[in-house]
Amino acid sequence: MSRLRLITVALAPFALACTETVSGPEPAGTDLAAAVTAKGLKGTIAFQSSRTGDSEIHSMNADGTGLTRLTDHPAIDIEPDWSPDGNSIVFVSTRSGSFEVHSMNADGTGETQLTNLGDAGQPDWSGNGKQIVFTSFVGGQRDLLVMNADGTSITTLVSDGAENEFPEWSPKGDRIVFASDITGDFEIYSMFADGTGLTRLTNSAGSDRFPSYSPNGKQIVFTSVRAGNAEIYVMDSDGTRLTRLTNHTAFDAQPTFSSNGKQILFHSTRAGNFDLFIMDADGTSLTQLTNGLSADLNGSWTSKRR
Repeated sequence: MSRLRLITVALAPFALACTETVSGPEPAGTDLAAAVTAKGLKGTIAFQSSRTGDSEIHSMNADGTGLTRLTDHPAIDIEPDWSPDGNSIVFVSTRSGSFEVHSMNADGTGETQLTNLGDAGQPDWSGNGKQIVFTSFVGGQRDLLVMNADGTSITTLVSDGAENEFPEWSPKGDRIVFASDITGDFEIYSMFADGTGLTRLTNSAGSDRFPSYSPNGKQIVFTSVRAGNAEIYVMDSDGTRLTRLTNHTAFDAQPTFSSNGKQILFHSTRAGNFDLFIMDADGTSLTQLTNGLSADLNGSWTSKRR
């Protein structure tokens, strides 16, 4: 399986069957809300973009201003994730010849390779900054692993023959949420940080992917095609109280909450290609942050402003 799929992961095929109907606010298509600056949003967003011809890591202010290129390498650089203190970014790069997890300072300096497994990616920093959970594709399956923030003490958490992907720590660091196709299609699961206590949170005929906790750990936002198209949903962290947040013919994926839990960042094709958008946590007040011919996706939001 090629890791190049991670650059356009939202294009991966999904089953389109639907067994459940939910309702929620419906953003008004491409009718964008007022400028984000009017909301006073703060912080910095790191994301991958092909705007320079290859995939590099960029950052910008949460209002879409102050675009800065952080990596400049002929290799592929993707999947950034901020450290809890906003001083570092973990990301995935092919600069060593294979997809591996790397880290760098918030300004792009101090790049360090953390893994050497032949195929590693999808990293997420723990809330205390001491560990990183990530995936590795080995022997036809994608496993979940954890390591110290400096790349030491790599431990396998899940190795069950399935495709396990996009793990994320709970804010307290006691649980990890992720997607797995162990039952045939992708569903959302959670487990204790040591890999025990596996709990299935979703059960739909369509694929459920890209889970992400709210800052207080009480909710999980994710992408699902249960209604026939990739949309953003939110549910309580135990899988109850499911609510659909978007309703658009475009592809909406990879949602993540702001640090105060009031907004959700995601990428979408609703403007013609992959761009980054922000909406309120109830699905209203949609605002487009990037707008170009490039693919801008996989955003990570820190409350720290440069």
